[in-house]
Amino acid sequence: MGYTLTMQGKREIQKVVTKVKRNSRKTDSAYWRQQPYITRLAALEEIRQEYHRWRYGAEPGFQRVYKIVKR
Repeated sequence: MGYTLTMQGKREIQKVVTKVKRNSRKTDSAYWRQQPYITRLAALEEIRQEYHRWRYGAEPGFQRVYKIVKR
């Protein structure tokens, strides 16, 4: 995935078009299996953040802060 930063500091996805023959297409799973695990985790985190912004309107955070006191 290619991302660019706009003048306002927002990230936008670059539009990329690739022509391939029907019988030579690779599946998405084959592409992701070839990627290093750190790239897959970064993409997964990006999807998770986008979902939370869409679903809840903000990044998730802790609802409460707990302090552990040793007695």
